Amino acid sequence: MARILIAEDEEALRAMCARALSTAGHEVKTACDGGDALDVLQRDAGRFDLLLTDIRMPVMDGIALALAAARDYPELIILLMTGYADQRERAHGLDALIHDVIAKPFTLAVLRGAVEEALAVKTRSGASVRS
Repeated sequence: MARILIAEDEEALRAMCARALSTAGHEVKTACDGGDALDVLQRDAGRFDLLLTDIRMPVMDGIALALAAARDYPELIILLMTGYADQRERAHGLDALIHDVIAKPFTLAVLRGAVEEALAVKTRSGASVRS
């Protein structure tokens, strides 16, 4: 089981992702935008295995969140989500900081697969996923 933080401004999608990952056995916290997610990360001292964040959000977008999270919590795996091709292009400049970009819309199987693959990479690199 991993600790996952989801940052997504669209309430229905945030709830669907949280439910899908919780059902898969993960401990999930959610945030409604990047600023809220950064507050959660700081409050929990970065004790998350994975950050799943939308790129396009109000207050603080996912790119700014990813930059801050990677700076403060370098062991955190970061997965981005977007439905916009131009946002996906912006994310490619962050290859050293992010694990992958999931294109919206996606199925629950694609979401779970991307999360499991990212967590497996962390495990193979010697970092532990919380249990």
